[in-house]
This record gives sequence, C-alpha cells and structure tokens, in this order.
Amino acid sequence: PRHTAFLRVAEGCDHKCTFCAIPSFRGRFRSKPWDAVLDEARRLASSGVVELNLIAEDTNQYGTDFGTSDSRRLHDLLYALAEIEGIRWIRLLYCYPSYFSEELVTAIAEIPEVVKYVDIPLQHIADNTLRAMQRPTREHTMRILHRLQDAVPGIAIRSTFISGFPGETVEDHRELVNFIRTFGFMRAGVFSYSTEEGTPAALMTKGMLDETTKQARFDELTSVQQELEERFARDQIGKVIEVLVDRVEDGHSIARSAYDAPEIDSIVHVVQELEPGAIIKVRVVGSHAFDLIADANLDAELEDSASRGHSTETGNREDRSSFSIDDEEPVELELL
Repeated sequence: PRHTAFLRVAEGCDHKCTFCAIPSFRGRFRSKPWDAVLDEARRLASSGVVELNLIAEDTNQYGTDFGTSDSRRLHDLLYALAEIEGIRWIRLLYCYPSYFSEELVTAIAEIPEVVKYVDIPLQHIADNTLRAMQRPTREHTMRILHRLQDAVPGIAIRSTFISGFPGETVEDHRELVNFIRTFGFMRAGVFSYSTEEGTPAALMTKGMLDETTKQARFDELTSVQQELEERFARDQIGKVIEVLVDRVEDGHSIARSAYDAPEIDSIVHVVQELEPGAIIKVRVVGSHAFDLIADANLDAELEDSASRGHSTETGNREDRSSFSIDDEEPVELELL
C-alpha cells in the first residue's frame, strides 16, 4: 500500500551468528547517514506514507558507528522521525537482542508515534543452542525482555525462532517450547533449520538432526504459538482499538492494528468500506483464527446499546450479523 513503507536505516552486520551468511555479502554494519534517513522519510511522508517500518540487519544498532564526535543514536532518530508531518506510526523491526539503552526504551515508551511493538529475532533461548549459534545468552535476553515489558506496559514483542539447529538436544527443544508458552509472544515466527552454504553451522555435520525430528519440533513450536495468537485474538473481542486501513476488498476493509506489521502479521477485517491509509478506532466484535473482525460504527453501537438499556462495557451479547472471509463458513459476530 502507498501509505506504508519500509525505511532502511543501515546495511550490513557485525555479528558472527553461525547460521547466517549476511556479513559475507553485505559487509560490516554501516548506518545510513542521518540526513539521508530523514530526507527519505520526508519524501515518503509527502507522498502519502503514514507508517514507517524501520529495518536493517540490526536496526537498534543505528548510529553506533558514527564515532565519538556524533552521539546520535536510534532513540534520537525516533524523536526526529516523529516530528515529520504526516507520519502517524513508526515501527521497529529486526532489532538485535542488545543495544536497548535506557534512552531507546524511554523513546519507545513515550513517543506516541512509535507503536508499542518491537521485533527482536531471538532464534532460541537454551544457552546450549545459543552458544552454538553465537548469540546472546538467555540471562542477557531475559533482562532486555523484562526491561521492555516494565517500561512499556502491554508492548507486543515479536520474535522468530529456529527449530532443529545442529546440536539442539531434546532438553534444548523443551526449554524453547516452555519459554514460548510461558512468555506469551503476541507475534512470532518459527523456522526449521536449513543449511546455508558457507556458514559455520553448515560444517556442524555431527550435530545435524534428521528431517523427521526437525519437522516434529517445528510442528510443536508452531502449534504452541498458534494457540497463543488465537487466544490473544479472542481476548480482543469487545475492545476498542486503533487500526490502519490497508485496502478495501469484497465489500469490507482490510486493516492492521498497531500490533501487526505489514505482510508478516495478522489483519483486522472491518465490516465497513473505509479509505485506505486512514487510521481509525474500531470495536473488535469477533475473531477468525489469528485475525480480528471489527466494526467502525462506534456511535451507532453506543446508541443501540443505550436503547437496549445496558453498558457497552459489560452488557449482554447478542447476535449481530454474519461475515464471510475467503469463502469460508460465515463467522458469527457478537457485539457487546
């Protein structure tokens, strides 16, 4: 959609993750010049973009290579981007589980335009596997996650995990399963390990798992995360949330909440046809697996509730209508 854009703030990577070949062809980490980032953001805003999704191999490392004479970092960039007229949502994607300074955490918490959503690909949580991946330890990771949760109540932390990495034991897998289940990621992706030529992990032949084992572990992790996301969707029913309308399709609107990055996360089906690019408040009236179903006609809803003599917050539910998604069975909507 024309109203959303991915804004690259850096190239390359300085980390030595054993499964990744990016440093070999993209080189060392290099922040895009400050003025270049802001100029591109202003051009995007003037063309109608209202949502900026910041990306890099390690987005939150932005500015660390500027040198001692330039102390500007990602938190400074967030404040500057938020001042650009027309920019309503700023989203952080591909953050490494380090570089979360107090200033950055504060910026995420206090800048209204920065959506309360951070993507941090953790890849695993068991120290045995993290060591083999050359990734930060579990203790280090947990400190960052808890700091974000404490500073930004209700924040959506998205992550990705690699299942079946060479040398991953049964205990490592069980630790990852329990971690995902107990931490409760609102959004996450799971990938089964596949060998990338030229990486150190490709040489870990003694620890390679058979395809049956990898598939079974992948399936279990995916099932756990799907259950979490379905539960989160059901928990939204009755709440008023803000959504960004992406397009109109089959007589209704396809939108996203602040908890949903474009192309990779869930969507919100709004029963009315709305202007793409608009950011509006809707009431969630149903869910369909991970996706939400919502009504933008809040005023009519309140009037209807008043005429029936009960509160929209705690009143009785009644059958409102049916809504068909992708030619599946109609989904029954309920309205508080």
